Amino acid sequence: MGQTAGLHPAEGCPPSWNERNPLGILPKGSLGSVSYIMSRIAKLFEDRSRKRFIAYICGMDPDLPTSIDICHALVEAGTDLIEIGVPFSDPLADGKTNQLAAERALANGAKVDQVFEMARAIRLKSQVPLVLYTYYNLVMSQGIDTYVSKAAESGIDGILTLDLPPEESGDMVEACQKHHIDNIFIVAPTTPDERIPIITRNASGFIYYVSREGVTGERSDMVSDLKERVALIRSHTDLPIGVGFGISSPEQVMAVSEYADAAIVGSALVRLVADKGPDRQAIVSAIRDKARHLISGLSA
Repeated sequence: MGQTAGLHPAEGCPPSWNERNPLGILPKGSLGSVSYIMSRIAKLFEDRSRKRFIAYICGMDPDLPTSIDICHALVEAGTDLIEIGVPFSDPLADGKTNQLAAERALANGAKVDQVFEMARAIRLKSQVPLVLYTYYNLVMSQGIDTYVSKAAESGIDGILTLDLPPEESGDMVEACQKHHIDNIFIVAPTTPDERIPIITRNASGFIYYVSREGVTGERSDMVSDLKERVALIRSHTDLPIGVGFGISSPEQVMAVSEYADAAIVGSALVRLVADKGPDRQAIVSAIRDKARHLISGLSA
């Protein structure tokens, strides 16, 4: 029986597993090849008529317990998928807001493996899809298979490795497939048309379209060619498309969701950690309220 797109094998699961477990949650030690269940990310995007909201936060910012509470608050607000940024000392793709978030986390003693603690804590209360937003040095420092295995065991559903070109991603793609984790790639406004099929060939979960050149950060305007760029990507893949970089208002969420399957928001949420600090409860409440406000754009 061949692997079906968006489906992951699960060994030892009873015949009724799919009916009892619609989000595709695997019991520990169940990975194998006997039956197939849908991944959390694939399940999320199964109904393409329903647009989704993806939130980015920096893991361990300002500390581990607060960042876990932030994730729970995002779920309460209606967030469909959470990207967890792994703090890194040289985050080249990130703008000032997210760079400062990584600095705060690292200054407070954040360790790479704490992101797996975060995922395990979130899984105690929620089955929201989780994606790691990371850099290749952090993966290589532990060994690709070890890192991906830890991610899978902790409940991570996908990995987006920002600085890993698809031409050099063979080992990472293989490890992700082995451990049944979606491998998410980025398409940028500057990506030549002929490179898009190269990028999408080994991608799974969804395609992250960076709607602007440069780094992350809030913007007050929207790009003018979003419709055309999303249509071009769709001509090369059936995967859902999430659009991020610069989205900071319900109106922008609405504009993105007209063409894409998901709106991705990061800096507009992350900056609230600095704005409301050091009051941890105020941080969590502000992010919950901001997420609800942004999500309102999906039904506007």
